[in-house]
Amino acid sequence: HGSGYPEGSPFPWIVSDFGLVDAIESGITKIPRLPAIDNSGRPDPVYFKLWDNIVANLQAGDRLPGGKPKPEAAYREAEPALLTLAGEWKERFDLMQAATPDQERSPPVMILVCDNTDMAAHFHKMIGGDETVEEGNGEDGDKSNKKRKRVRRFSNGLAGFPDLWNNEQRDVTLRIDSKLLAAAESQGGTGTVKTAAEELRKVISTIGVSGAPGEHIRCVVSVNMLSEGWDANNVTQIFGLRAFRSQLLCEQVVGRGLRRMDYTPDPETGFLTAEYVDVFGVPFSLIPFKGREKGQSTGKTDFPKQEVMALPERQDLEIRFPVIEGYVASSTCNRIACDVEKVERTTLDPTDTPTATFIRPQVAHQVGHISAYGGFELTEVNRSEYHQSTYLQTIEFAIAARLVGELTVAAPSEQPHKQNRQALFPQVLRIVHDYIARRVEFNGMHPCDVGLQTYAERIVNLLAEAIAHVETDGEPTLLPRLNPYQPLGSTADVHFKTVKPVRAATASHLNAVACDTGSWEQAAMFQIERLAQRGLVRCYVRNERLDFNIPYEFHNVSRVYEPDFIVELKSGLKVVVEVKGQSHPETPIKHEAAKRWAAAVTNWGKLGHWEFLVCWDPQRLGDELKRVAAEHKERMQPLVNRVLERAKAKTDRLRAIGWTKQDFAKALGELLDVRPPAD
Repeated sequence: HGSGYPEGSPFPWIVSDFGLVDAIESGITKIPRLPAIDNSGRPDPVYFKLWDNIVANLQAGDRLPGGKPKPEAAYREAEPALLTLAGEWKERFDLMQAATPDQERSPPVMILVCDNTDMAAHFHKMIGGDETVEEGNGEDGDKSNKKRKRVRRFSNGLAGFPDLWNNEQRDVTLRIDSKLLAAAESQGGTGTVKTAAEELRKVISTIGVSGAPGEHIRCVVSVNMLSEGWDANNVTQIFGLRAFRSQLLCEQVVGRGLRRMDYTPDPETGFLTAEYVDVFGVPFSLIPFKGREKGQSTGKTDFPKQEVMALPERQDLEIRFPVIEGYVASSTCNRIACDVEKVERTTLDPTDTPTATFIRPQVAHQVGHISAYGGFELTEVNRSEYHQSTYLQTIEFAIAARLVGELTVAAPSEQPHKQNRQALFPQVLRIVHDYIARRVEFNGMHPCDVGLQTYAERIVNLLAEAIAHVETDGEPTLLPRLNPYQPLGSTADVHFKTVKPVRAATASHLNAVACDTGSWEQAAMFQIERLAQRGLVRCYVRNERLDFNIPYEFHNVSRVYEPDFIVELKSGLKVVVEVKGQSHPETPIKHEAAKRWAAAVTNWGKLGHWEFLVCWDPQRLGDELKRVAAEHKERMQPLVNRVLERAKAKTDRLRAIGWTKQDFAKALGELLDVRPPAD
């Protein structure tokens, strides 16, 4: 590439050329099979350009300072592809295990080529289940203490594939990279990097050789493979976890799995029988294409700016809200509650995590999308091995355990009480079971796919926001933790200039509304203004430079959510309104966080009752606000009746001792520190 000649073709001065493509076509190597079509419907299958899809799905907080994916985030996005490829490996492994002693019994090997050493270490831990940690009697975290030592811990690895788990007797999943060599040197006492590398190379170079150190290796996790080459011939799967931007790099990685296991010709045809290596994440025969550069800006234009500010003459339309940093509970109980039916749904999406992929032999350079080519039969690969060896109940237990950790591990100031994990776990497990049974849409996917990290983390985040601690009488205990320096925010503090399109407002403390969209927010504003004219809405404000946000967590990263509007109804109920056009991965988490925020502020009580409303069609916002108002009135009526009964009894006693209307008015004015509702 870049030579001026078509990539993949021999240079004109070469007299004879026998390259990789010719070797594959002649049958003296294995034939690579790559994803050609999957049920995502994309032109390039998800597992073909795996790295590009991993990077595209990263959230804000999933990247390291240099911009590369965090190992945990990379594993979360790559897990569906890894389970699918591991299923193909397991099928081959079971076949070899069933062979008779006189037949070939070398276990198949799967190779993972990672982007960096940290990623290799994490994938090795998740597959093999073991890790090396510091342990000993060092004091105050002093790792230099001579009594400290490095030890290995063993646990379960890749779900559904115990044949890849390491144990104290045998390593079957091996990691090889520069960090591992340095660690081997530090443990070896008199050893050096060279000797440690040689020991690892002995294992690597004898993979599949009976009686040799590498006889039992089944999976190799690497960064840069050994530079002098590799003679292993039992590689059957290759998994690429890095960017591949040149055909040469693709050929080098795929070449690690092309050595044939058998060179005996078929007696009937006289040709070598076809052998295959399945390749995910290595876009073999990729012809790089550089698109047009995006048009450059013609320069900054000094657009006229609009001034948006609070109007003093509309002081009675002021809206105040709490500035919340977190939540606390008001009791020391171990009871929790969750209205599962109100928790946002989780939909398994085969477009993002394809359930099945067709792989096809690849023997030549091709230009364009791989799905556009034919010529060989398609073979289906899927996650059936994972599905058959994993139970939904096991997944529910794992999600419940993580959720209990989320509910009990918190900062001392935030932790509502010293919850008893044994008391919480059965309650959490029931909630998780009900949620998966009633609120998860499998969309044709296998139920065990809910255990994929991308979905499991989503469920943990959703339920962590939705679960509330309750008193023994069933009353909620969640309260907001306010910012100590600025506990309240107000529309009175808004004053800015903007080049966004603005609309004049009449039922708002502000003079105008600045809109981010072309029509949606404008349509929502029209509906709110119309309801104000009809007497349902008292005032509203657009959340622009208002500093109104809701804290939440997504993939263990703290973030803030900024809804579109705050609307106060004539009844005094305040509604946080979000106008939504389409759903994104974070959308359900945001909505659950907003519901939790509204519940906590309502429990606090000093700024009245709050609700959260998401509207998917701005033209129906008026109807949605009417529905929220009616439901709130219905819920509040029993409480209102009780308050009126108590107030009547109290006033009757006061009248009996001679109180007048003026006495009542004076006492009421002294008691109320907030503006009373209109009714």
